This record gives sequence, structure tokens and C-alpha cells, in this order.
Amino acid sequence: MRSLSYLFGLAAGFGLALQVGMNAQLRKVLGNSWSAALVSFSVGWLALLALALAMRTSWPARETLGAVPAWAWFGGLFGAFYVAISTIVAAEIGAASLLALALAGQMVMALLIDHFGWLGLPENPVTSLRLLGVALLAVGVWLITR
Repeated sequence: MRSLSYLFGLAAGFGLALQVGMNAQLRKVLGNSWSAALVSFSVGWLALLALALAMRTSWPARETLGAVPAWAWFGGLFGAFYVAISTIVAAEIGAASLLALALAGQMVMALLIDHFGWLGLPENPVTSLRLLGVALLAVGVWLITR
């Protein structure tokens, strides 16, 4: 299962790179980033709805929905922010630079989340090896954005 997770993670990265170009084209044709982001999220929402219906996914009970922490409902805002901002930034710096910078930001925040066990995730302390990985990633970002 772990190797399948790695493959899905890699596929998600491929998808993000494709999404950057597609959303930048949407922005170019539609004339603004907010419309492009709205179209992108609407298509994604419809795809998820179709998948949930096809898989006959059961909907959570009201009590289950009530047990979700208030802050957990707002994760989609970060996705919307990313999509909207990427429609602007991709046209300025290109897909590789955008994704390199986004990955660096993700990695720094992920280390903080892991280290402190935020958001209900297990604690996984920052180590010198993990910091070396982030430093090497930073060098990679610098090289990609040049």
C-alpha cells in the first residue's frame, strides 16, 4: 500500500503541474483569475460529486458532521487561494517556478505541522536530516527559479 501511496502522490504532483497551465489558460481567456478559479473549482466539485455517486459513498450522519472541528471546515479555502493565485503567478513566472516555490512553502509548513502535531496529525519532530532535506529543496528552488 505504501508504494501505491507514493505513486498517487507523484500523480497528484503531475496533476498540479497540468492544473497550473490549464488554469492560467482559463484566466487568459476568461479575463480574470477569480472566474478561472471558480470554473476550476466547479468542475472539480462536479467530478467529486460524480465519483461519490458512482462509488455509492454514504453521506455522514448529522452527528458526525457536528463532531468536525470548526477549523477543519475551512481547508478548501487554501485550495481556492492556491488555484486563484496560481492563475496569476503562473503567467508571470511559469509552472516550474510556481510549483517549486509552492513546494518549498508546503514543506516548511509541513515540518511545523509534523513537529508540533498540529491539525490532529501525529508528532514527527524536526531532525537535522529533515532540515538538510529542506535546505536541499531550497537550493533546488533557487536553481529552478533562475
